[in-house]
Amino acid sequence: MDSVAITDHGVMYGAVRFYKEAKAQGIHPVIGCEVYLAPGMRQERAEVDGTRYYHLILLAENETGYRNLVELISLANIEGYYYKPRIDKELLRQYHEGIIALSACVAGEIPQAILRGNNERAEALVAEYVGIFGQDNFFLEIQDHGLPEEKTVNRALRELAKKYDIGLVATNDVHYVNREDAKAHDILLCIQTAASVDDDDRMSFPNDQFYLKSPEEMAEAFKEYPEA
Repeated sequence: MDSVAITDHGVMYGAVRFYKEAKAQGIHPVIGCEVYLAPGMRQERAEVDGTRYYHLILLAENETGYRNLVELISLANIEGYYYKPRIDKELLRQYHEGIIALSACVAGEIPQAILRGNNERAEALVAEYVGIFGQDNFFLEIQDHGLPEEKTVNRALRELAKKYDIGLVATNDVHYVNREDAKAHDILLCIQTAASVDDDDRMSFPNDQFYLKSPEEMAEAFKEYPEA
């Protein structure tokens, strides 16, 4: 691969070290963040319909985008912290320039509307995000880690992409580099959450599919979605 992106959850602590290492290896670095989006105003410390926050992928397209991303993450921590550092759409409208947005995993706002069976809401959200980022800077994101809800979301996102002439992007959640790292990652999660591997109700990942897949593996996983 000739490019690699970093999209840590809600923070950008690793961005500079990541950028320098990618450059040293002759790889194009894409700096981004998987931000937490408040369901209402960022200042409101409350859930909306049982939701504390949605996920949204933001990628810096250029230096302006990088500076806006830094601004967004700073304000998320200063003004929007509720369980997680959260931004809102008011901030996105203010600091969207130079940023490419993806609709995120099944925890994104559009996928959640789809999973709740609210197609009208999903369509309205697509229009809203296009209005914020522009037709060329907003993409609908499909994933396949073998989860049934992803199948449902992917089919609906493909229809929305066709209807609104929006790009469809296939991604894979990467929490460790190699498939065989899944067990070590599971143990690290236990350490992070002060849990035991024997705890039934602890935080864990459903399978070993959250690794950096090759282009060939991605092409095979999304052979029904060649446009992505």
